[in-house]
Amino acid sequence: MVCFPRAYLKLDLEGLLYQNPNKWSLTLQTYVQLTMLDIHTKPSFGRIGTDVFTIYSAKYIFVENLYQSCKMPEMDNAILTEWFEWIVKNIDTSVDLIVYLQTSPETCYESLKKRCREEERVIPQEYLYAIHNLHEDWLVKQMSFPVPAPVLVIDANKELEEMTQHYEENRSSILSL
Repeated sequence: MVCFPRAYLKLDLEGLLYQNPNKWSLTLQTYVQLTMLDIHTKPSFGRIGTDVFTIYSAKYIFVENLYQSCKMPEMDNAILTEWFEWIVKNIDTSVDLIVYLQTSPETCYESLKKRCREEERVIPQEYLYAIHNLHEDWLVKQMSFPVPAPVLVIDANKELEEMTQHYEENRSSILSL
């Protein structure tokens, strides 16, 4: 569920996080924040940059979930929060549009099973519900954290043809940014 360049890692941080979140949450999320910052600050040279995760989703979804589920100590959360706030205040991390592929936790769970990634075999369905609820509160209800850009919601529970049609209907607004 976390995207980072594995070529730089000798250890499987994601797998370690799932095995022992209390021990590895700060390590992984610090690395994720660094990776997201690197992505945000790379010049796009006129192309459209797309990322599955952003520095915002790393903090507002994944760090928040670790903290709320008592898998990240308050001190670690405070450190990551202070770093995050410094970054967004001092470095351009702007986002033009958030395309939220809204998917039920059940659909996500089925997708995980089909992907058969070793480190994802231990992900419980409850985790997917928690991540889903945090996304909904943030991007749809807009009641938990500031939303840094307009949000386009695409129902990803639909068939591919319907999702493609919805994308095509919004293509100009997506590509004009």
